[in-house]
Amino acid sequence: MNTGIRVAALLPAAALLLTACGSGGDDSGGPTLTFSTSYTDDHPHTRCGIDLVAERVAESDAGFGIDTFPGSQLGDNTETFASVMSGDIDMDVQGSAALGSAYEPIGVFDAAYAFDDADHMFSFFDSEASDDMKQGFEEATGAKILDVWYFGDRHFTANQPIRTPDDLSGLRMRFPDSPIYLANAEAMGANPTAVAFEEVYMALQQGTVDGQENPIATIDADNFDEVQSHLSLSGHQIGSQMIVVSGQTWEQLTEEQQQVLQEAVTEVREENRACIEEAETEILAEWESSGAVEVVDDVDVDAFRDQVHEYFLSHLDGADLELYEAFRDAA
Repeated sequence: MNTGIRVAALLPAAALLLTACGSGGDDSGGPTLTFSTSYTDDHPHTRCGIDLVAERVAESDAGFGIDTFPGSQLGDNTETFASVMSGDIDMDVQGSAALGSAYEPIGVFDAAYAFDDADHMFSFFDSEASDDMKQGFEEATGAKILDVWYFGDRHFTANQPIRTPDDLSGLRMRFPDSPIYLANAEAMGANPTAVAFEEVYMALQQGTVDGQENPIATIDADNFDEVQSHLSLSGHQIGSQMIVVSGQTWEQLTEEQQQVLQEAVTEVREENRACIEEAETEILAEWESSGAVEVVDDVDVDAFRDQVHEYFLSHLDGADLELYEAFRDAA
């Protein structure tokens, strides 16, 4: 199974020493899967996500285990899914837009205002309406989507408030370098600057970009609040993170092990969401009490939403448009 040699090829010796005791390792001599994420140790997707999956698998005594690798230890966010497709990494927490580079339609999950809230996103993913998308992804990539986790609503940060689409004029806003995020920027009237996630803090600090957009937990975990003065609650995207497993890995698991892994990932979904929402509440309260960040809660969300919906209905086509319309029909 994808252990030892594969991990050694991906990690320098020093990092191996630090991660050799990763959570969830199997003591029976069975396979130990590598589970990667770009998020820090204290991000909810780590402590209430991949770590919990590893614990559930360990408790199942199903003859396999999971070692977790947060903080981009197995490669940056643009590299890890390619390693999942090749089988060099077993599992990954990956944004829908990033997966769209391998299977374009799935990127539409990250379209601005595609979903009204997390319940809307989950109900669509769990419905038969999503089956073609999942099957198409698996056929195109050889990887399997186990579930979708809630990433948090994405909001704008800058050194000034952003209340309407006009307020984005003249600002260089960091967006991930993917077609759907760049389309989101255009739909909302932003001037996008593509910066790798690992370089966002420095870009904000040095003034290469004026602002960025991310969920509150990510803004806090990566200390963007140190270099941005305003958080504008635009809620322009219901963030989705797909939990993907290499097809090679999946096929080498027994039917029982597949069931254990699937159930662990799915059961953690609601705990992960609760953890995200709890973290957001605590972070907002801390920022408001300390004055470290000015929280702008009077954003004209309707103006943003109407502008974005009009844009996508006239600019998307083919399978992308069909999926977007399916999202809206399920609202």
